[in-house]
Amino acid sequence: MATYKEVNGTAVQNFAGDYTGAVDGELWYNSTATTFQYKFGATTGAWSTGGNLNTGRGQLAGAGTQTAALGFNGYGNNAKVDTEAYNGTSWTELNNMGTSRYDLAGTGSQTAALGFGGGGAPTGRLNETWNGTNWAEVNDLNTIHRNSPFGGGTNTAAICAGGTTGPSFNADTELWNGTNWTSVNNLNGARQSIGSAGYGSQTAGLAFGGEGASPNKNETELWNGTNWTEVNNLNTGRIGVAGAGTSTSAIAAGGEGASPPAKVTAAESWNGTSWTTVASLTGVIRDRAAGAGANNTSALVFGGSPGALTATEEWNTGVAVGAWSTGGNLNTGRKNLAGAGTQTAALAFGGSIPPGTGATESYNGSSWTEVNDLNTARSLLAGVGANNTAALAFGGQILPITAVTETWNGTNWTEVNDLNTARRELGAAGTSTSALAFGGDTPSLTANTEKYNGTNWTEVNNLNTARETLAGAGATNTAALAFGGQAPSITAATEIWNGTNWTEVNDLNQSRKSLAGAGTNTSALAFGGNFPPSAETTLTEKWNGTNWTEVGDMSIAKELLAGAGASTAALAFGGDPGATLTEEFTDPGIITKTLTS
Repeated sequence: MATYKEVNGTAVQNFAGDYTGAVDGELWYNSTATTFQYKFGATTGAWSTGGNLNTGRGQLAGAGTQTAALGFNGYGNNAKVDTEAYNGTSWTELNNMGTSRYDLAGTGSQTAALGFGGGGAPTGRLNETWNGTNWAEVNDLNTIHRNSPFGGGTNTAAICAGGTTGPSFNADTELWNGTNWTSVNNLNGARQSIGSAGYGSQTAGLAFGGEGASPNKNETELWNGTNWTEVNNLNTGRIGVAGAGTSTSAIAAGGEGASPPAKVTAAESWNGTSWTTVASLTGVIRDRAAGAGANNTSALVFGGSPGALTATEEWNTGVAVGAWSTGGNLNTGRKNLAGAGTQTAALAFGGSIPPGTGATESYNGSSWTEVNDLNTARSLLAGVGANNTAALAFGGQILPITAVTETWNGTNWTEVNDLNTARRELGAAGTSTSALAFGGDTPSLTANTEKYNGTNWTEVNNLNTARETLAGAGATNTAALAFGGQAPSITAATEIWNGTNWTEVNDLNQSRKSLAGAGTNTSALAFGGNFPPSAETTLTEKWNGTNWTEVGDMSIAKELLAGAGASTAALAFGGDPGATLTEEFTDPGIITKTLTS
């Protein structure tokens, strides 16, 4: 039997207490606790943005897996025939279905699918099969199944259950053998708008949520090939829920919740016995979207209502520490804006649409709300603030460059004393009563630094490197970090402020300009930006007070964006491209485990 050293190349270390130098998975002996321990990076389940559908729609059907999905039909101003294939990155238009319809069921794979039932077709019994190239009509269902029945299995061995026959809820269940449908034992509860998890199997499926005797149901039923059995309920009852997976490993997301109808972002994971609430959908709130996926660790949700949505979100578990996931979109897309606050209480203000705007929005951790505008519309400004009720906006460009400073009290912006030096594309740190402004363009590069005490700006010692389009981090005007920018070439230079002087410290790993920052001068995050030769980046780096380390990248490469929050819980929003996109960075840290046997 091989020894630990033979397998791993090093002996088990003997360490008194926590072994901070341990690499991921390395075992050591804690002589203080007299236990064997190891560390690993924390992981989580998260939703992230996928490529948009080409044709926006709700009430559509899905089939396949996260990286090989099929989306078809639906409703967006009218019933659709459109079919699209997803490759894990983008959707491609394929040959249309023969008959336009919506609220149908779908099952199978990207190259061998079945679409059946639904509304808009003459009878609600229509059945079409997909061979990877074309749709062909085959034998109809025996019973009308409108309004999103359950669908599972393959295109030669499928199952359909529930929906409506017209005015009445339906509990009928039918099996498809590749040629004909056969009626079998019914659902225990007649209902429509059902969530489905029946990937690849006609003899095992899970039906959840929907509308029946009560307005919005949380009931879950398990199909064993012969009968439906009631099992543990969803935690959040809803209709129009998107589903994916199997009878033992499923995901449910979105839908419309309890009366009065309200769309929900909640997602739940099924382990074969019970539902567990997991991270909510992070993009647009929706119902009647489609789902695809083989299990509860890798799934896709796309399209949906209200309106005719194109948005796609991907669900993955085991997402590494320091992962970005999608947040709620800005109402006003823009670049060259400023931000303040935390990940769950942020403020976005100013920017260019173009032209310059005074638009201000408040973030509550899931969605942005428009609030009162800046008094002076402008772009290329800076901002700081502890939360979305107390912020400071200064500098920027109106044409000409401005020194205007405004303070936010949670309701209105009020003009206060100006910067001593008008500038744009500057760095910032601090709060609404203790701020620091540094660098920028006057329109020549400047190293000028000013400190704000809640009333006045005072010139203090300059940056060592004059530059523009840099980023900053820091919670007060006595402890800040400046990094990146253009000086005049694009730079990785990092400087730390102790309340009196700037000191050069270790550089970013990647030179870049037009980036954003969050955190403090001992624990900061740098993300996005532009580096030679003029390429937007997803790159994210974390500062530990001494060095920068690359961590999980953003999902969309962008520059001219804004940031807010801490190094462990940051927010990135706006920018170019993806001017409405918001991303949330979560870093739960490293877990230490003790061997118990």
